[in-house]
Amino acid sequence: MRAALPRYAEIRTEFETRIRSGEWAPGHRIASEHELAAQYHCSRMTVHKALAALAATGLITRKRRSGSFVAAPSTEETVLDIHDIEAEITGAGRAYRYELMKRGVRPASPCDAARLAIGEGGAVLALLARHWADRRPYAIEDRLINLTAVPDARNANFAAVPGGSWLLKQVPWTDAEHTIRAVSASGRTAARLDLDRGAACLVIERRTWQSGAPITQVRLTYPGDRHRLVGRFTPGSVLRRAS
Repeated sequence: MRAALPRYAEIRTEFETRIRSGEWAPGHRIASEHELAAQYHCSRMTVHKALAALAATGLITRKRRSGSFVAAPSTEETVLDIHDIEAEITGAGRAYRYELMKRGVRPASPCDAARLAIGEGGAVLALLARHWADRRPYAIEDRLINLTAVPDARNANFAAVPGGSWLLKQVPWTDAEHTIRAVSASGRTAARLDLDRGAACLVIERRTWQSGAPITQVRLTYPGDRHRLVGRFTPGSVLRRAS
């Protein structure tokens, strides 16, 4: 028979579930320790211990006199972070260049709707771009942005700023979904990434939401022999970096 959790651990688990499920979005203000102690019929010390444990994992932030708030997603505590490719490349000491290859606004086709998880016919912005590192193609970015949720993207200058970088600064995300798969380079992909046709590529597909509203779906294609995923795991958190 499993031993019962300490009271503070029960409260911590309940709060963690609410945060990870999205019920409590980033910025949500958590009740005061006094209010929580009354609500859960326990001491303030018990509540304090639960909140301190959540703060230690980065799920909440605690501000003196302001209270406790659900933290924004941290790139150091997710299996696959929402990273900025330019920062990723320059952080490795390599020269970065960005190239917008195609841009267009269109009604969502059945394929677009499936990728973004929206209804057909809504306006979407399609971006096709290439990222370079040290004069070699680093990744192809095929991105769709839901203009119903992000109308400002229609007039953004994506020839100067990558779509991912712009979205990270303009639209805070609350949920993300990643899919990773290996593919063989088609003739077009091989030409864009300076590969042999049929060479192995790593594809990362990511969809993000803000409070339930689909924001963007992106398909990032990397040369398989020039890209790797490295993860460091602990019982309470997972770190991931791409290189």
